[in-house]
Amino acid sequence: MRLACSVPWLGLAFGGLAWAGEGAATPDNFANMSLEELSDVRVVSVSRREERLGDAPASIFVITAEDVRRAGARSLPEALRLAPNLHVAAAPAGAYAITARGFSGNGTNKQLVMIDGRSIYSPLFSGVFWDAQYLPMESIERIEVVSGPGGTLWGTNAMNGVINIITKPAAAMAGSVLDATWGTYQSGLSLSHGAAAKDGAWRAYAMDYAMPSGERLSGAALGDAWHFAQAGFRRDWDMGNDSLTLQGDIYRSGKGQVATRAMPRPAQARLRGGNLLAHWSRQQRDGVSWSLVAYADHAEREHTGAFLDTLDVLDVQGSFNLPQLGRHALALGGGYRFARDRVTNISGIAFLPPHTTLRWANLLAQDTVSLNEQLNLIAGLRLERNAYTGTEFLPNLRLSWKATDEALFWTSLSRTVRAPTRLDRDTYIVQGAVSLRAGPHFESEVAKVLELGYRQQLGNRANFSVTLFGARYDRLRTVRAVRLPVQFTIANDMEGSTRGVEAWGNVQLARDWRLGLGLSAMHEEFRMKPGVQEIANSTRENFDPVHTARVRSSWTLGEGRDLDLTLRRVGRLRFTDIPGYTALDLNLNWRLRPGLELQLGASNALDREHEEIRANQVSEPRLSLGRGVYARFISRF
Repeated sequence: MRLACSVPWLGLAFGGLAWAGEGAATPDNFANMSLEELSDVRVVSVSRREERLGDAPASIFVITAEDVRRAGARSLPEALRLAPNLHVAAAPAGAYAITARGFSGNGTNKQLVMIDGRSIYSPLFSGVFWDAQYLPMESIERIEVVSGPGGTLWGTNAMNGVINIITKPAAAMAGSVLDATWGTYQSGLSLSHGAAAKDGAWRAYAMDYAMPSGERLSGAALGDAWHFAQAGFRRDWDMGNDSLTLQGDIYRSGKGQVATRAMPRPAQARLRGGNLLAHWSRQQRDGVSWSLVAYADHAEREHTGAFLDTLDVLDVQGSFNLPQLGRHALALGGGYRFARDRVTNISGIAFLPPHTTLRWANLLAQDTVSLNEQLNLIAGLRLERNAYTGTEFLPNLRLSWKATDEALFWTSLSRTVRAPTRLDRDTYIVQGAVSLRAGPHFESEVAKVLELGYRQQLGNRANFSVTLFGARYDRLRTVRAVRLPVQFTIANDMEGSTRGVEAWGNVQLARDWRLGLGLSAMHEEFRMKPGVQEIANSTRENFDPVHTARVRSSWTLGEGRDLDLTLRRVGRLRFTDIPGYTALDLNLNWRLRPGLELQLGASNALDREHEEIRANQVSEPRLSLGRGVYARFISRF
């Protein structure tokens, strides 16, 4: 395995600076933050205003920058494996299925993902292209993972959860950081530099990574090797009550596409794009605060022999928090989004019309009512209009009871939807005499969700969170026969329900040893609506594990050395022949000297090979994940 580096000056920088940095800043020791301090972490994803994690009435798990560092996560999906309320499954060609509360096999299309307020949910296929989402891992401040509906605050696609990735301000990354990784599954370099500037700070970065071809279960190569390069910047201004951020990224990637039954000849995929985001916020002395986020996003995706897609998105979102008025704290918001999508159809899979424009607009209001010192009622409503189904109503009612300073009970009732995308309305597939056309009257999928949660802090000794949930789904996506056996269409002919439990917690076993535990279990039932014939196993396409569990041991060995072990158990995937598996990931951090850190790690250490996801039940290639090792040098200067 050779170190991948196609940016020559990064290689020169590594050779000259690996041992620099006597006075460089290093991360704080893990033991310096107590469990009580962890519960004081401020989050924004639950109510769209800052609040303590311990007071947030939702099933929310926070992955901190220290978690990312100690676990040795080298990509966003690897970091998300730390969240016990997510199921993360690797697929061929750098793709992933990442979901909360199911639906990992049906397009993985019910999870909203944001990076610094920029939605990366694609209006083309109703999901996230994880092969185009990369960040310098050192830049992550925290990742807020909310399982459960977030449609009232975040929109129609936050059906089963929200992943909110928040990066550090530029001032927190002053100086230079060189990150060099060699590994079985990924190798590359990342360089960032930041400094103070007038009224604020700035930082810039460049990264270059490569991954070798994966292997099939048979041992043969998949041919899906990829190479990814990205650069970006951030500039922050601090102007008293006002703060302004301007940031952007550009990227390009090339990777092999695996041969399938639909595309028997292996193809190449080329990705490139960029984004520019501005965030202006104001905090006034009278308690009024407001925020305005605007961004432009350009993405090109070419799959040789299949299609070429060019997507441009413009988005503006604003929120306004009024001062406390008696018992009421009112938050208002609104936004507008415009997308222009241009597809060049090449194979038997087509989007018609090939060029289209899409528009979304939304208004929201949420009132937090303090019924007494311990009891809060949150009532919210979002109206969101899309180009396909018109106006959708997304209400939410949430009640929280702060029984003691360390105990919180909460419950919520929500209605949320997944709006149609081009895949649902504009797709045409022809294979010989058989055709599948999009549903011209495809409606939004609907979920009604009830949750009941309890969070407890036991001083500096332990904490835990437990959530029970139940959801009823209607108008789920299916395939309907128009004229058997040759004509089919996309329809809303399925309904069903899920119910389950999510639980996690931490125990401080010793001053330098912390144990984290997590468990999720879920039962699913799906059925076709009365009088509708099932086509293509529609009720058997949610390839979700029966249960997942994880144990994470974080042990500080001594000054500048710590060891993290994460043991993950994933149950068998429903409706597949994929058995359950147990994976052990290890990471040793060793501060060799001030400013220079070495990480040594292993993934899937217990398992010679296992499979994590199936694209469908019969034809798609199957990725085998085996043992892997890596070494990583991080130099700060």
